[in-house]
Amino acid sequence: MAGPITTTSTPTTPRSRSALLRCIGVTLLALVILVGLAVLITWLALRPKKLVYTVETGKVEQFSIHYNRLNTTLGFVVRAYNPNKKVSVYYDSIDVSVTYDDQPIAFETLQPFFQPRRNVTMLNVKPTGLAVPLQGSVSKDLRLEKSSGEMVFDVRIKARIRFKVARWKSSHYTVRVKCSAVEVHLSFPKLFRQTQCDVDI
Repeated sequence: MAGPITTTSTPTTPRSRSALLRCIGVTLLALVILVGLAVLITWLALRPKKLVYTVETGKVEQFSIHYNRLNTTLGFVVRAYNPNKKVSVYYDSIDVSVTYDDQPIAFETLQPFFQPRRNVTMLNVKPTGLAVPLQGSVSKDLRLEKSSGEMVFDVRIKARIRFKVARWKSSHYTVRVKCSAVEVHLSFPKLFRQTQCDVDI
């Protein structure tokens, strides 16, 4: 009479587990590279152009300094131009600040918006500063410029954006815009000079 048949399983060795993990890692890496190449090829084929920003108008709506603390409301119209034929832009957050001698003096957060292809969007910006402490000689210099009828500021924009091509949407990018030496005239006879902005993405 035959005895019971016994089966033995071959235990998984550390070497075989290592080979399996290595295979999975190589496969995932290959997929990541392929997806990255596809995005890069699409991006290069579209050849996106840099976004263009200019400050079109500027004015001082309210301005007062008491005990080296500034209260002000400024007004600017910023022209945002998307020159791309196939690329649209989502602006998910937009923060605007105004600086004088590299010191921030006024701020505003704008509402998110979508900018289609080859579109011009005019942004009405009203940065406000309430009881902003002024450092060093900034208080004196601002008073002198105000009395002269002309004030010079830097307008900075920091935005979180995404690009859209057909149904594809990119991950987030940070765009930094600096509009240097924006001259604001307190008297109306002088015309505002359009100011070009530097853009870094």
